[in-house]
Amino acid sequence: MIESIFLINGLGDIVMEKHWASAIPRSICDYFFDVQKSASRPEDVPPVIPVPHNYLINLLRNNLFFVAVISSEVPPLFVIEFLQRVVHIIEEYFGECKESIIKEQHVVVYELLDEMLDNGYPLATESNILKELIKPPNLFRTITNTVTGKSNVSSILPSGQLSNVPWRRADVKYANNEAYFDVVEEVDAIIDKMGGTVMAEIHGYIDCCIRLSGNPDLTLSFINPRLCDDVSFHPCVRFKKWEAERVLSFVPPDGNFTLMSYHVASNNIVAIPIYVKHNIIFREGTGGKMDLTVGPRTTMGKTVENVVLEITMPKSVLNCTLTVTQGRASFDSVTRVLLWDIGKIDPTKLPGCKGSIALQSGATIPSSNPVINVRFCVNQLAASGLKVNRLDMYGERYKPFKGVKYITKAGQFQVRL
Repeated sequence: MIESIFLINGLGDIVMEKHWASAIPRSICDYFFDVQKSASRPEDVPPVIPVPHNYLINLLRNNLFFVAVISSEVPPLFVIEFLQRVVHIIEEYFGECKESIIKEQHVVVYELLDEMLDNGYPLATESNILKELIKPPNLFRTITNTVTGKSNVSSILPSGQLSNVPWRRADVKYANNEAYFDVVEEVDAIIDKMGGTVMAEIHGYIDCCIRLSGNPDLTLSFINPRLCDDVSFHPCVRFKKWEAERVLSFVPPDGNFTLMSYHVASNNIVAIPIYVKHNIIFREGTGGKMDLTVGPRTTMGKTVENVVLEITMPKSVLNCTLTVTQGRASFDSVTRVLLWDIGKIDPTKLPGCKGSIALQSGATIPSSNPVINVRFCVNQLAASGLKVNRLDMYGERYKPFKGVKYITKAGQFQVRL
């Protein structure tokens, strides 16, 4: 299965390495470095790199590559999902998954990897189990371990490790019982220069924060569950129940977890919540002009927030002089990136950006216009129309607090000029 894992930063330095069956020499990373240098962006590094006698399967998070060395045929998505679990556990333990934090907490990270893989095969990947095995670090525990020479690893096997529901701790008790669900949808879209939708799809997931006493059995139903395609679930979900009735029946883990992810790929269903009116003209000798206007489109009256427009200009562009009616605009003359941070859109006064574009002397007119990458967030809106109907609880007598929040945000959202 997984022979070794290397953590490599954006500069090509090995931050950490962990081996299981046998120590793999660092020289195997040279193949990865060659691919990394040839890629124009870190995101362009292919997830699977075949090398002599091995495969390198990698995951990029926060400018940090998690590279797994595989010696036999393994489904790549299986390995990528495990690497994603590693990132998720590090974020749960330390708040963020960054190079500086991993270096600072390298002992705990090594202990986590030891428990998550047994001889290269995934063993304990649930945060509840891991937090019983390895206590999350704090100042007092760090000082105590330094003085006594002890580690964070518990000598007692977690209570849920041998049960039928290994993702849940035994004898959980809370003074306030609550269950909150976040339905988060990321819109991937390509909009042509006339404003038409070339491609649109939604990648959604349901994040949960469950703090319930005892051993509750939950059932979550939707008003329109047929919208969801390519559904994947947390291991706690009873799949046959979903196939038969399109409801989620599960005994939840304790704490935060992702219950379900799904995909909506029909252009007719995907509601585009924002539009960009644009006019960019390049003229030989005089440079060019630019005029942008941004506004809400299909938001059901909700406010579009955290709007950012990013345009990578052609190499022949020397500078951009911009005037905006809202937010802040800047142009980086080194990377040729124009960034317009708008913030919240007021429908009664749409933000605009006008300015002139200066070309390098003697440069020809760019053969093609740049592309606008858009970022945004709309609270209390699900672009697909997916709605939670109700949550029922069985096995316990108390009544928990319940809440559902909907968030729509931009994934790979591009507007062609």
